[in-house]
Amino acid sequence: MDNTIARRRVRDQIELLRDAPPLPFADLLPAETVAEALAAEGVKGRDRILTPLMTLWMFLSQILSPDHSCRDAVMRLISDLTVLGRPACEPSTDAYGRARQRLPLGVLQRLARETATTLQKASPSHWLWKGRHVDLVDGTNVSMPDTPDNQKAFPQSRSQKPGCGFPVARVVAIIGLVTGAIRDLAMGPCIGKETGETALFRGMGGVLSRGDLVLADRYFSSFFGLAGLVVRGVDVLTRMHQHRHVDFRRGRRLGVTDHIVTWEKPDRPSWMDRATYDAMPDTITVREVRFSVAVPGFRVHELVLATTLVDRTRYSKEDLADLYMLRWNVELDLRSIKSVMQMDVLRCKSAEMVRKEVWMHVLGYNLIRGLMAAAAEEHSTEPRHVSFQGTLQALNAFRDELARASAAARPLLLAALLRSIAAQVVGHRPDRVEPRKVKRRPKPGGHLNEPRQEARKRLRTNK
Repeated sequence: MDNTIARRRVRDQIELLRDAPPLPFADLLPAETVAEALAAEGVKGRDRILTPLMTLWMFLSQILSPDHSCRDAVMRLISDLTVLGRPACEPSTDAYGRARQRLPLGVLQRLARETATTLQKASPSHWLWKGRHVDLVDGTNVSMPDTPDNQKAFPQSRSQKPGCGFPVARVVAIIGLVTGAIRDLAMGPCIGKETGETALFRGMGGVLSRGDLVLADRYFSSFFGLAGLVVRGVDVLTRMHQHRHVDFRRGRRLGVTDHIVTWEKPDRPSWMDRATYDAMPDTITVREVRFSVAVPGFRVHELVLATTLVDRTRYSKEDLADLYMLRWNVELDLRSIKSVMQMDVLRCKSAEMVRKEVWMHVLGYNLIRGLMAAAAEEHSTEPRHVSFQGTLQALNAFRDELARASAAARPLLLAALLRSIAAQVVGHRPDRVEPRKVKRRPKPGGHLNEPRQEARKRLRTNK
């Protein structure tokens, strides 16, 4: 194809998206940025209705829709194109399914990371913790349809009978404390060597830069977990691992149950190669802090923290305790993308599409976080004070009107959208205590304890 014709077609796709923007993300994810990501991944769109740009927008719209089905995405496209007086696609989902398969995973990863980085850099200084960016790290699991390809890539639990379980993938995310955006994500099976959260995290970290601060639970509190970040100039604050003995009579005393000690490098673990082991420092300086949690109903009454923030003048014991209590935000963020955005049970039937589905969820999640940040800055609050679910509800309420509004009316609608989002304030519930139990009883019905085909065969035989 002639380069001039190719550029014209890309330009036509961009103009089409400008004429009918399906979502109000023009500033955070302009069509030019999407086109550049497609070009960087070597995507060459043909002259069809479901161009790569249009397919990506449809996929994003599908993820953000309460329906979440391919049929709903296709029907939305037909409606939008008909209103614009453009040729519509067929109502079948087959063409859309093939178009999603042609969309490279690298495009979604690149756009999701760039969106989070843009939000991170644009954060006002008064949102930061002592002028520093703090990143939360944690993992979770997601389920998916029981197909041979998914089972091969993400095997079900060994405790489940064949044909009675579902493939499960482990996901580890790096999430900005200020914006709540997912800066990076790793995904793998839950069974086998080097499939744990720390192993997945070791393969990440490219988004972390010197001066960042990582906040994690005690699963990440090991010599190599801390040393791998320290050598890159990244500080760490974690809960002390339960197997590490802490003696506050040792080390250099900074205060009551607050001291600095030296951790020595242990023997090389089996998962680490010799070159990486030799590159690690022989010792690291760690500050250990213990404080009490005097909140009735909390399961933990005492916490011991390990951190590389050794400057007692700048980072007091109370500062570290208050910061670590903010680690709970990562649990809420993972709940938002899994429960509110329905990523806990994925829909795709191949491992390749499952990965694309996860990363499209990440992109959509980050764009919602961008709306929350814009609304917070516009109305003098902070993103963490704004409801994620309320933002998604407001977006879905405004999206159709924004797509069809004239150029003159669109700024008014965007202003009303941001004002509505800022009004969805999260309730201030300090030291909230709730039982970890479910009140609503499940519907009656037994569990399927044999493969479905065998159960059907048995039922036919009984008849």
